[in-house]
Amino acid sequence: MKKTTTILLLAVALIATSCSSQKKIEKDSKKNAAEVETKTTSMTQILIKTSMGDITIALYNETPQHRDNFIKLVKENYYDGVLFHRIIKGFMIQTGDPDSKTAKPGQRLGMGGPSYRIPAEFVPTIFHKRGAVAAARDNNPAKASSGSQFYIVDGTVYDDNYLNMIAQRTGKTFSDEQKQIYTTTGGAPFLDGDYTVFGEVTSGMDVVDKIAAQQKDGNDRPLEDIKILSAKVIE
Repeated sequence: MKKTTTILLLAVALIATSCSSQKKIEKDSKKNAAEVETKTTSMTQILIKTSMGDITIALYNETPQHRDNFIKLVKENYYDGVLFHRIIKGFMIQTGDPDSKTAKPGQRLGMGGPSYRIPAEFVPTIFHKRGAVAAARDNNPAKASSGSQFYIVDGTVYDDNYLNMIAQRTGKTFSDEQKQIYTTTGGAPFLDGDYTVFGEVTSGMDVVDKIAAQQKDGNDRPLEDIKILSAKVIE
């Protein structure tokens, strides 16, 4: 009887501990969600209407030069009519080349843009998670960004072995947060520290996935044009 009572007490203790742990997880989850909502609320939001649906992005205040340049171009209607000229499922979709507005079918794109670059703004806590918005660039030593071209990370989930391999080969280091996100929701970890991330998708990842999955040619350009109809600052 005494043994049975002991077992019952242990079971009760385990259940209580489990309930306590679950409540803590739920509390932390709600806290994280609240923090994300508060953060994105204080960020400039951009509504990008595409021929395949709407995507809303929030611009990071931690990358002010990229943020301000993007807002400037949006207000000038620079992106209206621009194509998504490069798509790779499980990686990213790229746009922002003004030459694409008048491009012929099959024409190779990706070289257009304003006559200036934006200095790199690398922030350790901002990285290439799924939904990240980052600036494209050419192969310049300073890793300065294109004045207009950007991509949205569609992303792939990677395991710890892959992250360790990248770290060994490149010298990159990944925080616990990065590891947790890259091994669960995914992203493009191999780009961290090489391209500036300046925003994130807050709604419309289903549209990003749909665009990334379209048929394309040998240069990764969609066979059927996918266009930004308009981009507007959400006031």
